[in-house]
Amino acid sequence: MYMNLKAEMARKGITNEQLAKAIDINPATMSAKLNIAGRMRLDEAQKLRDLFFQGMTMDYLFGDGSTDSQPTAPQSYDGERWAQVFNP
Repeated sequence: MYMNLKAEMARKGITNEQLAKAIDINPATMSAKLNIAGRMRLDEAQKLRDLFFQGMTMDYLFGDGSTDSQPTAPQSYDGERWAQVFNP
């Protein structure tokens, strides 16, 4: 589902297993979270962004893919908007 996230994972050589370990879940669960919209919690997405994708926005990594270009400067996220997107 998260096409930009998957593209950045490929660019950096980051595996599903590494992401799963970072948020303390099973790799199969991580795979489901990456492939099914709404499965990833906001706190999990923020942690992955902070650990592996510093300087990239939540919109870019976890958005609907309507933004093709990666932001060049770190930006903050709209917590209220993302709380509605991710399950608590």
